[in-house]
Amino acid sequence: MSDHLLTDRHGPVLRVTFNRPDQRNAMTWEMYDGLVAACDAAEQDPDIRVLVLRGAGDDAFVAGTDIGQFQEFSSGQDGIAYEEKVTRILTRLQTVPVPTVAAVSGYCIGGGLGIAASCDLRIATDTARFGVPIARTLGNCLSMSTHALLVAHLGPSRALDLLLRARLLTAEEAHAAGFVAELCAVAELDDRTTEIAERLATHAPLTMWAAKESVRRLRVAALPGGDDIVSRVFGSADFKEGVAAFLAKRPPEWSGR
Repeated sequence: MSDHLLTDRHGPVLRVTFNRPDQRNAMTWEMYDGLVAACDAAEQDPDIRVLVLRGAGDDAFVAGTDIGQFQEFSSGQDGIAYEEKVTRILTRLQTVPVPTVAAVSGYCIGGGLGIAASCDLRIATDTARFGVPIARTLGNCLSMSTHALLVAHLGPSRALDLLLRARLLTAEEAHAAGFVAELCAVAELDDRTTEIAERLATHAPLTMWAAKESVRRLRVAALPGGDDIVSRVFGSADFKEGVAAFLAKRPPEWSGR
């Protein structure tokens, strides 16, 4: 495991901490690989009953993928490969047989929202903010699978509002939408998450697995392809401009090409 992704075991609970607080826990490829390894560990150890994900510090759960890594992209095929990789990682998290809990404080953005949405339960502080503001930042897009995940949680109208206006949902809005199961104060997050994880650890493992796997299969049963969409957007001049503008800390100039 990298120092940027930490795991520790507390009885039947395996905890994962995204540990780049200076970068708002933005995900590197190594961190994504570490998340998959933690999912494998949770599945392979019969004594692990719950998996908890948490961002280091209180400012962010995960504020997306590290944007510097997008400088390597040169074509729409790179975008397809990236979104396929993200989809595999999120699917791995969704298929872990034990309950998964995202403990969210601060920003839960982009890839961070995908990670939180792939968990079974989300507990959040009143400072939490949720969104995918790529329409005003990078000019990229999500995979069909991730779109389906957001629509399943938020409904089509709210998901489009989030994406088109590039706005962030407040903790209260996410809770009212049913996306967040419970709100708490920042100082209470760790204790409340521990209480919930310990309760889940006492429940029937196969019953919980059946519930989460059935809900997942319902969501993916009629999932259409979307590589043509991803290729067009990631291969565009606008995406290159979005990455360059983000890294230069200037507003992007969109052309629609």
